[in-house]
Amino acid sequence: MKRRIKGVFALLMVCVFVAGAFSACANKSDDKGSNQNTTDEGTTDPTGTTDDAGTTDDAATTDDAATTDLSGTITMAGSTSMEKLANAAAEGFMAKYTNVTISPEFTGSGAGIEALIAKTIEIGNSSRALKDEEKTAGVVENIICLDGIGVVTDTANTVTNLTKDQLAQVFTGAITNWKDLGGADQPIVVVGRESGSGTRDAFEELVAVKDTCKYSNEINSTGGVLAKVASTPGAIGYVSLDVIDDTVSALSIEGVEATVDNIKAGTYLLQRPFVMATMGEISEQSALVQAFFSYIQSDEGQELIKSVGLITLN
Repeated sequence: MKRRIKGVFALLMVCVFVAGAFSACANKSDDKGSNQNTTDEGTTDPTGTTDDAGTTDDAATTDDAATTDLSGTITMAGSTSMEKLANAAAEGFMAKYTNVTISPEFTGSGAGIEALIAKTIEIGNSSRALKDEEKTAGVVENIICLDGIGVVTDTANTVTNLTKDQLAQVFTGAITNWKDLGGADQPIVVVGRESGSGTRDAFEELVAVKDTCKYSNEINSTGGVLAKVASTPGAIGYVSLDVIDDTVSALSIEGVEATVDNIKAGTYLLQRPFVMATMGEISEQSALVQAFFSYIQSDEGQELIKSVGLITLN
């Protein structure tokens, strides 16, 4: 009897041992599967590294944020001579920040600065240096680039160079016929910009003929002056260097051509700053306006300035 009991007990022990062995194997298998699942989901693998599925593309996230973290509207108005620059800068900035709107208006430098002082816009574009009274009112002169003022005639005109004194005499009416300048016997038709134009203010100041010019035509846009001179025999006018094309002839002044190199060298007489003025320093403006100026000053912005025919400060 005792021998039968011992046999049964031994059999039971064997069963318990076998059951325990199967249980241990099952647990190890589960652990392995669990580890594999964790790695597949991109958490941490046995080496402690993060797999591709769990990695965040930091560069892509930064780029996405850069195009979405700014929004709103920038109000800008002023110089018609700065139209190409203002439009190109607005388009470039809006392409970078898709939730931003900039719609430049071209009302003339004086009107732009007046609107800035009245606080109806955030940036006033001026194609001349600021006046003392404007600075006293709190306007800050942010020079963006340089521009040359080209003196142009119709393409049939044979005169190619004028001195500063001759230029002054032409625009004040002291010289009225091209024959007195080595050209044809033809009346001179003096074309200029309207009062308040930055181009007119800069030209008259540089030639020392402020408020003494005698214009046959006063036109309210740079393009209008170019078209008028091109279509009028005997005409002479002044325009921003970046708009000059083959419909007109550009004169040398004091024997120096109106070129980018000559303007940078300081040898060409008629050059002026392009200003994007603000009420107070740039650092005092909204984050959006500050970002716009940062864009203008960036490598991309400097290339944009060159692309529209203007001259960078560096």
